[in-house]
Amino acid sequence: MPPTRGFFMARKRFGQHFLHEQGVIERILSMLAPKAADALVEIGPGQGALTQPLLDRVDRLSVIEIDRDLAADLRAQAVEEPRLEVIEGDALRIDYAEIATRRGAPLRLVGNLPYNISSPLLFALLGSAAPITDMHFMLQKEVVDRMTATPGSRDYGRLTVSVAARARAESLFDVGPGAFTPPPRVMSSVVRVTPRAPDFEIHDGKMFDRLVTAAFSQRRKTLRNAVRSFLSAEAIEACDIDPTLRPERLAAAEFARLANAASAAVDTD
Repeated sequence: MPPTRGFFMARKRFGQHFLHEQGVIERILSMLAPKAADALVEIGPGQGALTQPLLDRVDRLSVIEIDRDLAADLRAQAVEEPRLEVIEGDALRIDYAEIATRRGAPLRLVGNLPYNISSPLLFALLGSAAPITDMHFMLQKEVVDRMTATPGSRDYGRLTVSVAARARAESLFDVGPGAFTPPPRVMSSVVRVTPRAPDFEIHDGKMFDRLVTAAFSQRRKTLRNAVRSFLSAEAIEACDIDPTLRPERLAAAEFARLANAASAAVDTD
């Protein structure tokens, strides 16, 4: 199966930047290390630069493409390659649990994601009922830096803490604009995201997310002021956390302690 049969212009409304650099493709394949029986799903195959190398390594491949012209081209290729399943639709609205049931195994996801949907899609996947082994995504480097930041660093924030409560994120390597057509104006990075339960306890996930959002919406303020609608300074101290600290100084487990205390306070009201 050739990478593509037709010529397609990238569409701005889909945030398309087609990967073409062979060296980057090989590095992604090396990091992904797909096995023949993997229930592999490629999100946003575009012109198919990664699709054929993936098909060379697995028994069956599902691809999700929102662009109807690209999807039609892929379906035409699937006529000659029945191991390729083409799903036309918005990756944010796909039923991944149904795909996993049909494939009979937890999913492994891979793709060069449009920057405009990367964070919403990541959280939709982490919050879905679908069994997912791991995800290997090309994202804007700035987003990956925030996903993998350490407490106290410039990039540490709501995204870091929210991801840490749901998965392990590892930045694998950076990719320059020249690897894409058209080249984006920013650097990209490949990240590995492995869904897992955190090594700390969260009593109420919604409370955790609300408190973290409130804390980082006022990150220049101290905890005493940033989460005052959830906990008093005394209640923060009771969690063995200094209320004069700024939110970016706290690890995800400390936010969990605060959220658990806030949840307990609500239950006793």
